[in-house]
Amino acid sequence: MKADALTDVAGLRVGHATRTGDGWLTGTTVVLAPEGGAVAAVDVRGGGPGTKETDALDPRNLVRTVEAVVLTGGSAYGLDSASGVMAWLEERGRGVRVGPDPAHVVPVVPAACVFDLGRGGDFRARPDAATGRAAVEAAAASDPGAPVPQGCVGAGTGAVVGQVKGGIGTASAVLESGITVAALVVANAAGSAVDPGTGVLYGELFQGRVRYPEPEVHEAALRRLAEVAGRNADPPLNTTLAVVATDAGLSKAQAQKLAGTAHDGIARAVRPVHLLSDGDTVFTLATGARPLDAADPLALNEVLAAGADLVTRAIVRAVRAAGPVDGPGGSWPSYGELYGER
Repeated sequence: MKADALTDVAGLRVGHATRTGDGWLTGTTVVLAPEGGAVAAVDVRGGGPGTKETDALDPRNLVRTVEAVVLTGGSAYGLDSASGVMAWLEERGRGVRVGPDPAHVVPVVPAACVFDLGRGGDFRARPDAATGRAAVEAAAASDPGAPVPQGCVGAGTGAVVGQVKGGIGTASAVLESGITVAALVVANAAGSAVDPGTGVLYGELFQGRVRYPEPEVHEAALRRLAEVAGRNADPPLNTTLAVVATDAGLSKAQAQKLAGTAHDGIARAVRPVHLLSDGDTVFTLATGARPLDAADPLALNEVLAAGADLVTRAIVRAVRAAGPVDGPGGSWPSYGELYGER
C-alpha cells in the first residue's frame, strides 16, 4: 500500500526533529537516501537562498551521489543541522571515499534553510547539529515506505505562507511506465497560496478540484487576517523548499532538469514566487531502480511533468495540514481554521 509520500520511492526515508514552546517554533527534516546514495541535483530560483553543498551537485562536478538532504528552519544559522547529519553518516562509513581506510569518507550533505527566526518568540532558538542528528536518526528508525507526518513538523514547524500557516506536505504518483515520482515540500513563502478574491488555494485551481468558499466565509477570513496582521512583523526572508525524488535512472544532468521544471509546481501554487525575499530551492534524488527507455529520447518528459504536478499537490497538502499558531512570536491562522475542510 502506497503512502502517497516521498517514501513511496523505495529506499528513501524521511525524519523530522521538531522544537516548539519556550520560544521555539522551528525544526529540521532529513531525507535519507538508500545506503550507497542517490544521484542528486539542485535548482535555486529565489533571490535570497540559504544553502550548503549545492555546488557539489553541479553536473560538471565530481560528486555524483549523496546520502542525505537536509531541509531546516533557522535561516542560515539552521544550516548547522547538516553537521549533525554528516557526523551520523561518517560514523557509518557513508560518504565519498577519500582514502584506503573504509572509514575515510566525507559525507556530502546538501542543505537548504527557510526563514523562521523569532516566530516562536526567541530569535536565538534555531536548529543546530543536535537537531540534525535527531532528524536523521528519526529517518533511519522509520519503516520502509512509512507515511510522512505533514503540517507543522520538522522544517515546516515555523513555516508561514503569506498570512497563513505553512508547513510540510508530500505526494507521490506511479506513472504509466511504472516509474515512481514523489515530492516533499516545505511551504514557507513571501507570496500567498490563497486567491485573495475567492479564498481558494491556487494549487487547487490548477488541480481542478475546487469548491469555492461561501462569500460570507471568505469575508470573515479576510477580517480575521486583518486582525492578526498587526501582530506579525513582515518577514524579510522566506523560502519554499522541495525534494523531488524518483526511482528512475537519471544522470546528474537529467536530475538537474527535473529540479528546474519542478519549480513550475511552486509557481502554480504560490503567487508571487522566486522573489528577492525568497530562497526557493528544489533538490532532486534519483535512486536508479528503473532505467529510462533508452530508445525514447523523450522518456524523461513524463517524469518532468509529474515532478511539477506533485510539488503543487504537496504545497496544497502542506497548507491544509498546518495548524494555527498564536504565540509570542506572532499569530498565523491555518487555512482550515479560516475556511474549513471543504
